[in-house]
Order: sequence, then C-alpha cells, then structure tokens
Amino acid sequence: QVRLVESGGGLVQVGGSLRLSCAASGRTLVTGAMGWFRQAPGKEREFVAAIKRSGGTANYADSVKGRFTISKANANNMFDLEMNDLKPEDTAVYYCAASLGTIPSSLKERYTYWGQGTQVTVSS
Repeated sequence: QVRLVESGGGLVQVGGSLRLSCAASGRTLVTGAMGWFRQAPGKEREFVAAIKRSGGTANYADSVKGRFTISKANANNMFDLEMNDLKPEDTAVYYCAASLGTIPSSLKERYTYWGQGTQVTVSS
C-alpha cells in the first residue's frame, strides 16, 4: 500500500503563488510516476501535471503550462507543485496521485493511489 499526504493549500490572491507538497510513504518503490489532479465544485477531476518518480521530463495540462512546475523534492518520496500567477479558475481541491506505471500520464485511470486532497482558493 502507498499512502499520499498533500500539504500547502490555502487562500491566495489572483497572481499569487503557492507550493503544494506530496509526501509518499509505504511501498513507494512499486510506483513509477506521480501526478497532480484537481477538482472544482461540480466538475470532473482533471489532470494538472505529472512526472516520473525518478524525476525528469514532466507532463502538464495546457491550462497550467508556463505557470505550474512539478518536481521531485530533495527529501525522499516528496513531490512538489509550484503554482505561480494563480487565477480564479485554479480554485479547486488538488490531489496527489501515484501510478504503478512509469509514464507520467494525464489519465486519472492510470493512477492507483490517491491522497485526500488539499484546498486551493484563488480570490479576485
């Protein structure tokens, strides 16, 4: 089993920045890729960004390219999502997810483990 815990959410003004962190524990060696997804009220959960667990090339949703950066943190089994130039439409619950595959997929069906989520609210 793999446990994921997100942190770093909060309230920020338009144009501001936040850094989300995901701490993975348990049988993390079975995972190959880590992703971030988000879900706004009344909407489907959507892909934000993903990266191989070992780091390297990342995959981003078009809506966040150039503003968000996913990275493998220095601490073991920690992954960050740096969010800049935040917009009201970025308001959502953000979820960390882990895939058993090595491809940083945008498909939520490829992810087996999920965190509980952290709220991000961007006020205008």
